[in-house]
Amino acid sequence: MSSKPKTVKSNPAPAPQGQVVAEFSQYEEAAGFVENLVKNNFPANMILIVGLDLKSVERVRGKLSYARVAISGATTGAWMGLLVGILFGSGSVASDAAATAAMGSLSSSLVIGAGIGMLINVIRFSLARRKRGFISQSSMVAAKYQIQVPVGLTNHPALNVSDSSGQADA
Repeated sequence: MSSKPKTVKSNPAPAPQGQVVAEFSQYEEAAGFVENLVKNNFPANMILIVGLDLKSVERVRGKLSYARVAISGATTGAWMGLLVGILFGSGSVASDAAATAAMGSLSSSLVIGAGIGMLINVIRFSLARRKRGFISQSSMVAAKYQIQVPVGLTNHPALNVSDSSGQADA
């Protein structure tokens, strides 16, 4: 048996190995520095923005209630019903009576979709009620951001012209 060669997707990304040329506490500052480098003809594919001291931050957006879950389900279901109504309910319209029937079919599929979506969301919420009672959004945040470039490019003229609001280590 021959073994499959590993694909690029299954290999982990290599650790960054470059010279730190600047360090920032905010990502926007680091991105601005990189933008300035690129404007001054620094090879963009040779720049790394490395986030250090990563933290997972979960922002609580609000309390979950049956009403909020039902409205969310109804909205999603209505969109799905509208899509189904457009795809399967409307044929070629030849007369005013057919147009009226098509509109009735479309509106009924929208209402049925909203009802089904609401029902499914409320049932899901009831089954998982003891797990979480709030809505949240997760993100990764770094304490600081380093700009790294290959050692051979640390003398590039763009690094001297670039906004040096970061703490240069070169």
